[in-house]
Amino acid sequence: MSLAGEFKRRLDVLFHRDRFQRELEEEMRLHKDLRRQQQLAAGLSDEAARRAANRRFGNATLLREKSSTAWGWDGLTSFSQDAAYGLRSMWRTPAITIVALISLALGIGANTAIFSFLDAVMLRSLPVKEPQQLVKLGVEDWDGITDSFACTELYSYPFYRQLQSKNEVFSDTAAIMSLLNTVHGFVDDHQQSEKLQVQTISGTYFQMLGVGAQVGRVLNQADDSGDGEHPVVVLSDGFWKRRFGADRGILNHTVRLGPVQYKIVGVAAPEFFGTAVGQAPDMWAPLSMGQLIPPNWVHPKENFSESLYILGRLKPGVTMQQAEANINVLFPQIIRSFPDARLTQANLDHLAHAHVQLQSMERGMADLRRNESKPLKILMTIVALVLLIACANIANLLLARSTARARELAVRQALGARRSRIIRQLLTESLILALTGGALGIAFAAMAKRVLLRMISDGPDVMPLDVSLNLRLLAFTFAITVCTALLFGTLPALRATRMQLTDSLKSNRGPSFAARTPLAKCLVVTQVALSLVLMVGACLFLRTLVNLANVNPGFNKENVLRLNIDSDITGYKDDDPRLKAIFHEIEDRVSTLPGVQAASFSSFVFREGTWNSGIRAQGMPVDHKVNVQHNIVGNGFFNVMGIPLVAGRNFGPQDTKTSQPVAIISEKMARKLFPPGSPIGRTYLIGDEDGAEPPLQLQVIGVVKDVLAGNLKKPAGYIDYMPYTQRSWGFGDFEVRYTGDFSAISNSVQQTIHAVDPRLPISDVKTLEQQVARAYSGEAMIAELSAFFALVAVFLACIGLYGLMSYLVGRRTGEIGIRMALGADRARVGWQVMREISLLVVLGIVIGLPVTFLGMRSFQAMLFGLKGTDPFSLSAATALLLAAGLAAGYLPARRAANVNPMVALRDE
Repeated sequence: MSLAGEFKRRLDVLFHRDRFQRELEEEMRLHKDLRRQQQLAAGLSDEAARRAANRRFGNATLLREKSSTAWGWDGLTSFSQDAAYGLRSMWRTPAITIVALISLALGIGANTAIFSFLDAVMLRSLPVKEPQQLVKLGVEDWDGITDSFACTELYSYPFYRQLQSKNEVFSDTAAIMSLLNTVHGFVDDHQQSEKLQVQTISGTYFQMLGVGAQVGRVLNQADDSGDGEHPVVVLSDGFWKRRFGADRGILNHTVRLGPVQYKIVGVAAPEFFGTAVGQAPDMWAPLSMGQLIPPNWVHPKENFSESLYILGRLKPGVTMQQAEANINVLFPQIIRSFPDARLTQANLDHLAHAHVQLQSMERGMADLRRNESKPLKILMTIVALVLLIACANIANLLLARSTARARELAVRQALGARRSRIIRQLLTESLILALTGGALGIAFAAMAKRVLLRMISDGPDVMPLDVSLNLRLLAFTFAITVCTALLFGTLPALRATRMQLTDSLKSNRGPSFAARTPLAKCLVVTQVALSLVLMVGACLFLRTLVNLANVNPGFNKENVLRLNIDSDITGYKDDDPRLKAIFHEIEDRVSTLPGVQAASFSSFVFREGTWNSGIRAQGMPVDHKVNVQHNIVGNGFFNVMGIPLVAGRNFGPQDTKTSQPVAIISEKMARKLFPPGSPIGRTYLIGDEDGAEPPLQLQVIGVVKDVLAGNLKKPAGYIDYMPYTQRSWGFGDFEVRYTGDFSAISNSVQQTIHAVDPRLPISDVKTLEQQVARAYSGEAMIAELSAFFALVAVFLACIGLYGLMSYLVGRRTGEIGIRMALGADRARVGWQVMREISLLVVLGIVIGLPVTFLGMRSFQAMLFGLKGTDPFSLSAATALLLAAGLAAGYLPARRAANVNPMVALRDE
C-alpha cells in the first residue's frame, strides 16, 4: 500500500475507531466459532470444544492491543486515556486545581499580553513587498543648513528630487512628511468638522512599497506633479470602515481639508497602516498639496525646508554599506548645488564631516521602537518572573498532592507499570493543567491588552497598534504553555515515582510534616527570592514616579485648563488681522467669566518639537548661535502659567505690529546670550544678514524663570516669548487659570469660544496637570504594572505557601494529636509551624538580595532621582514580603495549634 493510502487508512481508523473495534470483535468471534466447530466435529462436548477453541485462539486482550498498535494511533489513544485520567484527577482535588489554574492564567496571560506588544512594536515586519530591502536616510553630525530642526534625519523636497534622479543604488525612492497633519476637515457637505490625520507623501510611495488598493487606486507620480493641482486622497482601511462603513461606492465622496476639496480616489489594502508602527493616518495626500493642508508644513520649492523622511528600496544585489557609500558622495554635492545655500565656514565644516547613515525599514519607523523597547523588555522580564513563581507554586502543590497519591502509584508499579509510564501519566496531567490555564490565559490577555493599549497611548485617542491574536502569538503561547508544564510537572513526577514500594504499600499515610523534602523547601525559597526582586523593582519604579510627579516644571500647573483650538478652519492666514481679532475677543470674553482668573493663547505649553531656530546676540559672529525654542503668547500668559517675572516688564498694549519687536527670555537664555550685566534693553537676531529676508531683531524687555518643555528629566532649555500682536503665527493652545469646578469652567469656556466663532473646533480639553503627567506616562505604566505584578507574585507565593502548609498540617494531624495527648503545648506547636515558615522566607530574602542588586543595575536608566540600591526600597520590599509570608503561615499555624487530640486519634 502506498504512503498516501496508508495515511488515509489510519485517518479512517482515527475517526471511525468504534466501527473498527466492532469489526475486530466480530472477526475474533468468527475465528473462535470455526475452531469450536472443528472441535465439535472431532467428538468433543460443547463446553470442551469452547475451551479448546479459546486455548488455540490465544490471549484475546493481547491480540486487541496488537491490533490497536497496528492501526497506528496507539500513542494517541494512550494520551487520550492519560488526559481523561488527568481531568478526573484535577476534579478530585479542586482546591489545588483552582489555585493552579488561577496562577497559570495570570502568568501565561500576562506573558501573552506583553509579548503581543513586543511583537507588534519590535518583531513584526511591515506588511509591504519585500520589507527587508527598505531603508530610510538618517544623518549623523548634521543639523541642517538653516538650523531650523534639531532632528538629524529630515530633508527638503528639492533634495529628495535630486537624490531620486542621481542615486545609483535604489530601484525606487519615496518621501513622506515627518509629522502627520492633524486637520479638522469636512466629509462631503457636512457642516460638522472631524479631526483627521493626514499623511502627505510623494507619488512614488505606494509603488515603492508595493501596496495596492482594495477600492479604486492608490496615488501615483502624476498626482504629485505640479503645484497644488491634484487634490486627491487615498483612505486607510481603518478610516474607510469606521467612517463610511466599508461603502464600496466611496469614490463618489469628497473631503475638505483647509480651503481645498479633495476627491477620494481609492482605499489602501486592508493590512497596510503606513510605515510608522503606532501611527495610522486616516488618509494620504500628495506632497504637492502639502502647502495647502493645515498646518502647511510642506514647502516643495524651498531647498532648505527640511521636513521630509526619504525612503529607498535597495536594488537587487546592493548591500546597505554600498548604498551608504553612494549616498554619502551625493549628499554634499546636492547641498552645494542649491543656489541659495549660502554656506558659512561652520556649515562647510559640518558638511565635510556629515555622514548619512541608512536605517533598515523592515519593521517600520524606529520612533515607537526606540521609545518603548526598554519598557517592554522590562515588563517582559517582570511577567517571566511571575510565571516562574507560578511554576514553583504549582510544583510545590503537586509535590504535596503526590504524598496523598503515594500508595496509588506504588500499587500501579507493583502491578507492573514501568516508572517511565507513570512519569508520562503525571506529565500528561501537568500538560492538561497547563493547557487549561493557557486557554484561560489567552482570555485574560485579551482583556489585559485593552488596558495596556490605553496606558501606552499618548492622549485621549487609543494608539492604533495591532495586538490581535496571530500565528506567532499563538505559537508563543503554546510554547510557554508546554514549557510551563515541563517546569512545574517534571520534578514532582520524578519525585513521586522515586519511592520504596514496600514502605508505600505498608503505610496509609503520606510522609510526616517533619519529613518534607528539600525540594519543596527549595521551591518555596525560590518563590520568595523572585518575589523580592519584583517587590524591590516595583518600589523603585513607584518612587521614580513620585519623584517625577514632584518635579517643579517652573510654572504652577494646578487649576489651569488647557485646550486646543484649530484656527486654520477659519480660512484666515496667520497674519490676517481678523484672526488676531478673534484671539483677542476670546481672551477678553473668557477672562470675564465667573471663576476665571486669567486666560491666554500660546504656541505651546509644556511640549517639545515646536518652533526652534538658531539665534545670536547682536554683534556676535554667525557661528555663535544658540538653538532657542520660540513661544508666541498672549499678554496674560505669564499670569495664567504662574511663571515669575524676575526682571523687566510684561507685554502690554504698547507692543504693536508697528512698534519695536520685543521678547521676554528665560533666565538660562539671558545667562547664555548676555553673561555680563542686565539683558534688559539688549537685542538678539533670528536669521542671517545674507538671507532672503533680513534677520529679525528683538529687544529684550523682560526675563522670566526657566521652565521645562515636555521632558521632566531634561534640564530647562533656552526659551523666548514673543507677543502675538507682533508675530504672525497660528495658535493651538489656550490656557485658563480658574477656581472652582473643572467641568463647569470647561463648559463655560467652550461655549464662550463658540459664541465668538462657532466654526472653531475644540479638542484635547484637559488640565495642565494632566498635560504634564503625559511626560511620564511611560514611567507611570511601568510603575503601575510592576506594582501589580509584584503583588500578584507575592499573592501567588503566599497562596502556595498557605496551601502547602495547610495540606501538610492536615496530613500531620494524627502526629500532632499524639503530641497534644502527651502534653505538648499548643503555642509551641503553632510556633514550630511559624518558625519554619519564617526561616524559609528569610532564606529566600537573603538569596534574593544579590539577585536584586544585579537586576536593578540594568534598570538604572529607567530610574529618576534614586539608584537601584535605594535603601528605602530594599527595606520596604523586605518588610512587606516578610509580613506577607508570616500572614500566609498564620492560619496553618493556628490550625495546627487547635488540633483536637481525641478527634485526631480517633481518625488514626
